[in-house]
Amino acid sequence: MAKRRGGRNVTGVLLLDKPAGVTSNKALQQVKRLFGARKAGHTGSLDPLATGLLPICFGGATKVSGFLLDADKRYVVTCKLGVATDTGDAEGTERDRAEVPGLDPESVEPVLADFRGSIEQLPPMYSAIKHQGQRLYDLARQGVEVERERRRVEIYDLQLLAVRGDELELSVHCSKGTYIRTLAEDIAEALGTVGHVCALRRLGLGPYQDPAMWTEEMLAARAEQGREALDATLLPMDSALQQYTGVELADDLAYFVVQGQPIFVPKAPSEGWLRLYDRAGNFLGMGQALDDGRIGPKRLVARR
Repeated sequence: MAKRRGGRNVTGVLLLDKPAGVTSNKALQQVKRLFGARKAGHTGSLDPLATGLLPICFGGATKVSGFLLDADKRYVVTCKLGVATDTGDAEGTERDRAEVPGLDPESVEPVLADFRGSIEQLPPMYSAIKHQGQRLYDLARQGVEVERERRRVEIYDLQLLAVRGDELELSVHCSKGTYIRTLAEDIAEALGTVGHVCALRRLGLGPYQDPAMWTEEMLAARAEQGREALDATLLPMDSALQQYTGVELADDLAYFVVQGQPIFVPKAPSEGWLRLYDRAGNFLGMGQALDDGRIGPKRLVARR
């Protein structure tokens, strides 16, 4: 007989302010224990060096976490020029040095202009991409380097916030799959030097832009007030899906959706993902517009 997983049923999204020096998985496990939750997952790793927004999905909200994995992201990054590391950030070992030219906003701006829009990146060896079943970072730690294919990503906005000697502070709004470490290295190269990321903070992810975030210390203080106070830090799971159109269903249509059956909804959007609700405003899950005009349930959160 399978052993039943411990913990309580908790549902919702926590906007965690991840501290530096902690892996995303460790931060997840610490928060999961604090809530005493049975089920939880994060929505895409932040490097240990990085701080900032790490949404944690509890319970049924794990069913919508994939939508955040595909969402655009916004960061503030500090790039240290003149030194390159094997990991592309301050946690790595120095591998190269180069002189840093005299820089000011006027000389940096034309370089940044070339990195806005659609660009190609070569994924770093220190990444979670798999090559023949092995993570690239595992190969990199063994001193092995393999061929990687360049990937196209979108840099929606890239702004210079400050030039401080051999450091550049940048604001980056980018698509999923963008490697900020690679972007910093490529910008440094275009400026005639080398560089690495020495500080990184995520401020936005999909529908969550500059949101209020909870540190572990703040959560611990809430936990001392009781489970109710702690659970009040959670957002409803559909807060992660506000970029998609919401559709209210009549009682009979809601019944069929919960049974997993496609439905026809008059005047509903004819393409893309849709948030589905019953008349009482309860979130039922995500549906997708089908070619025949119906809506097919795809990510249900209601019990059948």
